[in-house]
Amino acid sequence: MGINGKNSDVTVEIKDLKFTYPGIDGHPPPGSTPLIQDFSLTLHSSDRCLLVGSNGAGKTTILKILGGKHMVDPDMVRVLGRSAFHDTNLISSGDLCYLGGEWRRDVAFAGFEVPIQMDVSAEKMIFGVAGIDPERRAELIKVLDINLSWRLHKVSDGQRRRVQICMGLLKPFKVLLLDEITVDLDVLARADLLRFLKKECEERGATIIYATHIFDGLEDWPTNIVYVAHGKLQLALPMDKVKETSKLSLMRTVESWLRKERDEDRRKRKERKAAGVPEFVKPVDGSRVINNGWAAGRLNSTIAGEENFVLSSNRVLRQ
Repeated sequence: MGINGKNSDVTVEIKDLKFTYPGIDGHPPPGSTPLIQDFSLTLHSSDRCLLVGSNGAGKTTILKILGGKHMVDPDMVRVLGRSAFHDTNLISSGDLCYLGGEWRRDVAFAGFEVPIQMDVSAEKMIFGVAGIDPERRAELIKVLDINLSWRLHKVSDGQRRRVQICMGLLKPFKVLLLDEITVDLDVLARADLLRFLKKECEERGATIIYATHIFDGLEDWPTNIVYVAHGKLQLALPMDKVKETSKLSLMRTVESWLRKERDEDRRKRKERKAAGVPEFVKPVDGSRVINNGWAAGRLNSTIAGEENFVLSSNRVLRQ
């Protein structure tokens, strides 16, 4: 059963998700603690889920897993009843859309993750996408207040972000994943975008998961709120229930959760320190872990004399 107690129209289903970033051999380092574990969540058509948590809590990793960017067991993550990673048609059809991070691309002989700043107009980028409903495209251009004559190498980060969002939303989506996508937008652009997204859920039955640290104007936007800490689900409640149990604003409510979490972490670190337990310790079973000295795009280790693995002294694991 989902957050709102509904049983039908399930769009996102996560069951006992466990995930650890793999090493260069494709397997998690021996003895490593999963980054995401014991995570279960069900969302339905028209849900607008706010995903909150401190930096490093695992929000981006969860969104990327849902977006099919990391492979997990097909039964752990289902989007629209299909495996997010294995069913590539989810993304290619536009039914599943992921928007997050900087707008970047790989450039041959230049590097990876190069910001998109080429000398091209916003019009050429937006109208270069085939098979788009002209009315939807015009609405998005208006909502995001895009000047089609903008040259991407001359505009601000916020203006470039508007073009990115516009292109990402051109195809009508059924599930939308947003990872801090509004961080560069001004107040008007953000408010208009959130209004458009709310309409998409109410009129078309879309599902949106939105991870953000900016809570201005969000009091009445989400239907659900999910709080993650240390890769584990802490709370998953309807927004109405959150308002009933807390008389604080949304920002102050989330702040109280994060402060409690931080205070608990500090208390545990203090106790470990008093007990003489180091913050980082080596594996006691003599296991070896993936070589941290390998660099992207290189066939040789950056550590002289080492092959695919190095001793645990090169990389220690958190106890």
